[in-house]
Amino acid sequence: MKQSQVNRRGLMAAGLLGGGWAAATTGFAQSPPSSGVQFEPAIIDALVARFMAAFEIPGMAVGILGAGPTPYLKGYGVRTLGKPDPVDVHTRFAIASNSKAFSAAALALLVDEHKLAWDDPVVRYLPTFRMRDPAVTRMMTIRDLLVHRSGLSLGAGDLLYFPDTTHSAADALKALPYLKSTQPFRGGYAYDNILYTVAGLVVERVSGMSWRRFVQSRLLAPIGMDDATPALALLRTDNVAGRHGRRSATAAGVGPMTVVEAIGEQQAMEPAGGLQASITDIMLWLRTQIAQGLAPNGRQIWSQAQAEQMWTPQTITLSAEGQSPAHPTGPVLQAYALGWFVQDYRGQRMIWHSGGLVGQVTQTAILPERGLAVAVFSNVEDGSSVSLRNAILDELLGAPKVDWLERRQKAFAQSAEMVAAAGLDKPPPGAPSLPLTGYVGRYRDPWYGDIVVGLEGSTLTIAFQPTPSFKSRLEPWGKDSFRTRFPATVGEDALVTFVVERGTVKRIAMKALSPLADFSYDFQDLDFRPVRPQPGRRQRPR
Repeated sequence: MKQSQVNRRGLMAAGLLGGGWAAATTGFAQSPPSSGVQFEPAIIDALVARFMAAFEIPGMAVGILGAGPTPYLKGYGVRTLGKPDPVDVHTRFAIASNSKAFSAAALALLVDEHKLAWDDPVVRYLPTFRMRDPAVTRMMTIRDLLVHRSGLSLGAGDLLYFPDTTHSAADALKALPYLKSTQPFRGGYAYDNILYTVAGLVVERVSGMSWRRFVQSRLLAPIGMDDATPALALLRTDNVAGRHGRRSATAAGVGPMTVVEAIGEQQAMEPAGGLQASITDIMLWLRTQIAQGLAPNGRQIWSQAQAEQMWTPQTITLSAEGQSPAHPTGPVLQAYALGWFVQDYRGQRMIWHSGGLVGQVTQTAILPERGLAVAVFSNVEDGSSVSLRNAILDELLGAPKVDWLERRQKAFAQSAEMVAAAGLDKPPPGAPSLPLTGYVGRYRDPWYGDIVVGLEGSTLTIAFQPTPSFKSRLEPWGKDSFRTRFPATVGEDALVTFVVERGTVKRIAMKALSPLADFSYDFQDLDFRPVRPQPGRRQRPR
């Protein structure tokens, strides 16, 4: 079937894949009139094809809302490398941190019902909630949970749940008093996930139902998002995008594209990044956002007042000079609202978010004054989807031409250069200062839990007790330092440094080994101290 008529772009695109036009547009009967933007679907297809070929992307899905009376929806490529099943408009992707807007909306519904207020203290609903500073504990509000201004460091506490651990959501409340602040409360921006876990606990406490059930019954079902579920564990279909990433012997992010495992998607993290949705679903969601809570089926999900709250900037994330040759769409100001970023893009207000998990990255963007929305879903974990999003937005706006693919290729090359410069292929100078038995033992971090350093023959080993997949031999890597060798599909390796004083290990410090490591591998926030065995009992690693 050939796409040749501009005025049939939505129908033709949706009819190509995923059960035809009727299935793809259910719920869009009351979509707003076109914004007047016209585009040729073949140009979008060509853009997607170029990106997929350049970055070896197995599959993508693209949605465009507001450039016609019906949404443009299309899947491209295959769900999983080596398998023929195509991506269609109902293929489910992990939308990751795009889920944060759903948690904000869940709280907005409770505000509409006068069950809580944005500026209520968190301790009113979670009496055991504590931050390290008692003053911050008293001041932290429901709003503060969502806007990344708590004073915690970037990604603080992510290792509590990522990769999969034995910790529960409630363990966030036990961990927070031990997480150190790196800036004053409300004094700056640092993205976190753990406070969204706390926000999910607030939803549960106030509503009397689990976060999963609340989001499903109060948001997904009323909006008509029939493909979506609040959690990977709840998917009941095989029409699911696979996970892919580059892996090499030295680092993740470089090397050949390969299938990788889904990790870090346990229940505790779902309020921060658990939703699974198709491109069809996400267009229904973005349409409801543009309509200030009015779903395409005519149901008012949240009030206009709450719609305005969710898009109101709260925390400045970036202040810059704006557009320049180096940054052709650079914002003058970027801020975080309630589950959304807000910035200027080519003179337009843009509401957006991205979502990244192991093996997938998704992008959503709304230009509310133009009635436009774009979503780009990819089944790879690199940043090519945001460059494609920009290319599509520029095409819709008739903006000056920018070769977004070339810019992304340069960024990819720079990443490879960073890995090469890090010297991950050979250890730095230095050696252990103790007999290997001197490093053996159990060590504890107050918010994460225990690790056990053992000895197998002439090789040290490490086992992160709450994270079953984090088990490895320890390879000497400098003075009193060792590196892990986790399986490539498990996650980033750590540099493990034993701080030795007077012939005894006093503590263990860690950091991610690769310069490309995701911030969720916050090894640097861990502070392991020896656990002294009980009198008369021998400490034995297990």
